[in-house]
Amino acid sequence: MAEKEDISVELIYIKPGSQNRLTLKLAQGSNINQAINRSGVLSHFPEIDLKVNKVGVFSKIQPLDTLLCEGDRIEIYRPLEADPKEARRRRAKNK
Repeated sequence: MAEKEDISVELIYIKPGSQNRLTLKLAQGSNINQAINRSGVLSHFPEIDLKVNKVGVFSKIQPLDTLLCEGDRIEIYRPLEADPKEARRRRAKNK
């Protein structure tokens, strides 16, 4: 039986003033949760709570058990600071 090949994925977490990007080598069949835990990003950014922060692959929200493919880009999203609709209303009102 042949061994599973490794895949390469990218993990991104963006905060105001910094963009954090890691490239990871994982076993084929790894999921988002495994990638995030292996990356060490949770210890560097304790504000990330995977029960609160949504995650996605190429801008599409995905559950943590989503299997990854070669070249996937995992994104950890921060909660919105303001409702986008309300922000647009305020900008329109001020014009």
